Amino acid sequence: MGSATSASGRFIVVGFDGSPSSDAALRWVLGVAAQPGDAVHAVVVRPTETPVPGTSPAFQAPGRRPAGQYSPHAHIAGIRAEFAAASEVTISTPHGDPATELITASTDADLLVVGAHGAGRTREFLLGSVSRECVRYSRCPVVVVTPEAARRLVPAPTA
Repeated sequence: MGSATSASGRFIVVGFDGSPSSDAALRWVLGVAAQPGDAVHAVVVRPTETPVPGTSPAFQAPGRRPAGQYSPHAHIAGIRAEFAAASEVTISTPHGDPATELITASTDADLLVVGAHGAGRTREFLLGSVSRECVRYSRCPVVVVTPEAARRLVPAPTA
């Protein structure tokens, strides 16, 4: 994916999976990081997951929303609508490993922003950490936003 910026703007990629932490990351980008002229691109990775043997097909990782009942485009549009003067958000929905797809999408980016799930050591060891892989392998600066940090960093509404 190439840079989608104007001559004066930056290209900001944000990882989005519909979880509260990705909501916080997108809100932080729209409310704090993105400036007029910046291009904001949300990457909604559709993992190609192989079920773990012996697990129920009804199992869903915490924070994930069922694909059949959920529209990431509508969800992102709802968050975007909270910020009247914010940049428009383009969306792509690649299939693959989330960390790999985000790193690839951010190749020409000026900034990559991801939400932190705080899954803990055991889950991180077994499943890997998308934010850790992005920080380690991205060629651009990476911001990892926790929901708590996002609440502190979003500017107060102007009267």
